[in-house]
Amino acid sequence: MTPTEKVLARLEQAFPAQQARWLDLLRIPSISAQPAHAADCRAAAEFLRRDLESIGFTASLRETPGHPVVVAHHPGPGADAPHLLFYGHYDVQPAEPLDLWTSPPFAPAVVDGPHGPRVVARGAVDDKGQVAMWLGALRAWVEETGSLPIRATVLIEGEEEVGSVNLEAFLAANRAELAADVAVISDTNMWDIDTPAITASLRGLVYMHVLLKAAARDLHSGMYGGSALNPINALTRALAALHDATGRITLPGFYDGVAEVSAEQAAQWAALGFDEGKYLGDIGLSVPSGEAGRGGLERLWARPTCDINGIWGGYQGPGAKTVIASEAGAKVSFRLVPGQNPEQIVASFKAFMQAHVPADAKLEITGSGSPAFRVSADSKFIDAARAALAEEYGRPAVLIGGGGSIPVVGSFHRMLGLDSLLMGFGLEDDQIHGPNEKFEVRCFRHGTRSHARLLGHLAAK
Repeated sequence: MTPTEKVLARLEQAFPAQQARWLDLLRIPSISAQPAHAADCRAAAEFLRRDLESIGFTASLRETPGHPVVVAHHPGPGADAPHLLFYGHYDVQPAEPLDLWTSPPFAPAVVDGPHGPRVVARGAVDDKGQVAMWLGALRAWVEETGSLPIRATVLIEGEEEVGSVNLEAFLAANRAELAADVAVISDTNMWDIDTPAITASLRGLVYMHVLLKAAARDLHSGMYGGSALNPINALTRALAALHDATGRITLPGFYDGVAEVSAEQAAQWAALGFDEGKYLGDIGLSVPSGEAGRGGLERLWARPTCDINGIWGGYQGPGAKTVIASEAGAKVSFRLVPGQNPEQIVASFKAFMQAHVPADAKLEITGSGSPAFRVSADSKFIDAARAALAEEYGRPAVLIGGGGSIPVVGSFHRMLGLDSLLMGFGLEDDQIHGPNEKFEVRCFRHGTRSHARLLGHLAAK
């Protein structure tokens, strides 16, 4: 047997213990957004520190102005071996509304599903379950062979679900210690339960907060209507102008740098058999939205978007109150694709809004953004991941895009000079951030084995 085959055999033997560690981590309510759970966040970090130490890592908790970061190192076979930086997060989203859960969110339940057993709990897949996969692979290599076939650094943060507010400062202060050849991240999805995937691109994000103020106080609409500026009217007119009748975004310069999908990429996506009717039907819709003349996967993975995520102003209570509000607000997000400059989008949005409101309107606009991400398909790390996944699943891994954003990918590239290998094992119905979040045990098992195979392939590089 090869070393990898021996490690895989150990994984099968040790799977009950690995699953037990995963469930123990899920029992810790490490909700980073809620101050009442600060001690739980620290407990989750300490759990992971101990787990890493138990397999030979030098591990420690590093303080930040918020929740601590777990950093660990393993020398592997020596300085000539590839050096991987494994990234994950131990914090989770709030579990509310609690009455929609079929079992308590921090009492993980193993229940039957269409694909066999699944674990239902907050953090089951995002990201504790996916972290537990590569931790299990690392453990199996050490316990079976006495070491790792690669050098490894581990970085597990506790603030991903609140925007990683202290991570960039931590990266800047620890650049030398976190140096590696590539970052390995499992926080993405497969194409389906039988088809592994490597996420080759992620959309970036610009998020803006808009407040439009008019009169010094709320006004009686009978006394002032038709004369005084109505900020809700003005704001909604300006926001409506962000799209034309074809769904194209009208910000000047918005599409600068946006490339068309190559024929090769379009053919690969077409071969995936994406059923947009079913995709929309599952959420109670039937008519595709967005840019006219674009395919479903193209709109999701390769085209930028603009969405109003929240809007408010005026009286919201029961009954009638005929006032003209003194202010109105909105939250607006843009999903970006490679080639777009987030700072340019922020500036363009501010100028656009100023040009589309009346002279008496007083605008307050704040926001920030992170760029989109695309990996090089020529990387030896991508090659190793594709080989590992093909062996595990008996079919090639597909290169997919991600409609969402993982800002840490941009931070690693900008601050550490690292590309990222995004090899995730979630499914689109895992209900991350919602009630009854789950992770298929089948995905967890294959994910662990795939990570073990990845290390075996890199050992030969």
